[in-house]
Amino acid sequence: MSFGSPNNPYGQQPQNPQQGQPGYGYPQQGQPGYQQAPQGVPPQQGYGYPQQPGYPQQGGYGYPPQGYGATPPYANWGQRVLGTLVDGLVFLVPYILVIAGKDTPALVAIGGIALIGLAIWQLIMEGRTGQTVGKKALGIRLVKEATGQPIGVGMAFVRRIAHFLDSIACYLGWLWPAWDAKRQTFADKVCSTIVIRSN
Repeated sequence: MSFGSPNNPYGQQPQNPQQGQPGYGYPQQGQPGYQQAPQGVPPQQGYGYPQQPGYPQQGGYGYPPQGYGATPPYANWGQRVLGTLVDGLVFLVPYILVIAGKDTPALVAIGGIALIGLAIWQLIMEGRTGQTVGKKALGIRLVKEATGQPIGVGMAFVRRIAHFLDSIACYLGWLWPAWDAKRQTFADKVCSTIVIRSN
């Protein structure tokens, strides 16, 4: 049995011609019998060749890099005030039930439960989507400054508590967005949040 015999288990076996892989048993470029691949068909690469690059990695959510319109326009002070007023109107009906029904415990209970339910619902919506009823009506959204994403329910609750900073200095923090470069209240600065225009 010779070394090049087909029965030799250590001999080189030709590859399947349909694979199109360069290797032993195939004529190389410049040799008789060599056929060039049709134009537009990339040559197949065998082992040892660097792999073709895969799909480019997709970027995450949030703002694009600086210099490409990184941050949407900030909501102005008037938009924020009007959004807060609309949110107040949402609570008006259950509040009236509490006040008007002070002699009727059932009305007070219904109004109180509605107030608490609305407050929780508004907090969840603001944390998950960045918008309360008022913010949605005014086309503005609360987001994390670093990522441009909603801040989450827990952080929305912390921000609500941090609003006491806006009130302790003669309510100056509530007016601060009127002239601040990022239109932030003191609570926004502490929580690293911004309010932007969403449309």
